[in-house]
Amino acid sequence: MRSQCPALLNKTYFNYGGQGPLPTPSLEAIQASWRRIQELGPFTTDVWPFIGAEVSSTRRRLAQLCGVAPHRLALSENVTSGCVLPLWGLPFIAGDRLLISDCEHPGVVAACVELARREGLLIDTLPVKQLRGDQPSSDAGVMDALEQSLTPRTRLVVLSHLLWNTGQIMPITAVAERLALHPQSPYLLVDAAQSFGQIPVQQAAAAADIYAFTGHKWACGPEGLGGMALSERVLEQGQPTVIGWRSLRDESKADLSSSDPFHHDSRRFEVATSCVPLMAGLRCSLDLLDQEGTSYERWVRIQSRSEALWQALNNLDGLTPLLQVPPASGLVSFQLRHDAAPAEVVQQLGQQGLWIRGLADPSCLRACTHVTTTEAETKALTTAIAQY
Repeated sequence: MRSQCPALLNKTYFNYGGQGPLPTPSLEAIQASWRRIQELGPFTTDVWPFIGAEVSSTRRRLAQLCGVAPHRLALSENVTSGCVLPLWGLPFIAGDRLLISDCEHPGVVAACVELARREGLLIDTLPVKQLRGDQPSSDAGVMDALEQSLTPRTRLVVLSHLLWNTGQIMPITAVAERLALHPQSPYLLVDAAQSFGQIPVQQAAAAADIYAFTGHKWACGPEGLGGMALSERVLEQGQPTVIGWRSLRDESKADLSSSDPFHHDSRRFEVATSCVPLMAGLRCSLDLLDQEGTSYERWVRIQSRSEALWQALNNLDGLTPLLQVPPASGLVSFQLRHDAAPAEVVQQLGQQGLWIRGLADPSCLRACTHVTTTEAETKALTTAIAQY
């Protein structure tokens, strides 16, 4: 797969957590789909079977990866829309509480804050940022923090599957099982930006109420296409928020007499016209990943690469990895022990053709390893970082 990604041929790339490189066959699949639509006519009776097949096959493919039935899988443009569209349609009442981890992405946090302002909700914090040990102790720490943070009015828990800053994996299935025992049965919203395409997600996606992901990061698909796996109760209880013709059971007319014109499955959270050719590109990228091994086999390879990088960085003076043990994922975050600003370091490394990312909370640098990462690349990054 590496040789088919032009972005990896002229640089040393560690920003898969921001955006993965698009393989040439995926770009060609997008172009072929676009050409086919234009040949059929972008708005003719001939094109609809083709578009319908593209949408259905993509929905089935993503649903299979998430371990849910196709009617529970909605297509979206990105993680944020996948989180926010169903979230804002849930039945909250004033005084309900939202429990949000202290490692969530600002986009999702901001959506929750605005929702709380509009609906008279209260926000509590689930502390997980300092859980940086081995997986069993981290899992236990999450469950202890959850137990201490839940209140009788908790109605929603927001927790990423894989924390975008520290790289720690969260025990989503165990959290879902605990919430099921709570008198309010809080909804579980999972940001899967860093997990989909990197680690096995079926159990977590099937357990969450909203499991929102994108195809343009670890899956190395095109930007502008993602999805959300939704629980049966979200499909039953959630109302559409941003509404368009794709939300409607009958898109041909506006029925003023109907109190419920919307689809009764995941499509009630889809809106309007999207870029169909991107679907062929994402499916192609997923096929290429499958050629690299099963999701578990790829995860093992990613871990081996991140462990090598973590170990090399841990041996450097003046540098501290955020995690106390080798990462369970491909995210390797670390801090320099002096006053060098992460943004300056990122810029200077970029001038050398080495691309990592600086994060603000906690202030650190983040390098991501994938199945396409080579030993030579990790050595090059370690050598460059050693100069600081």
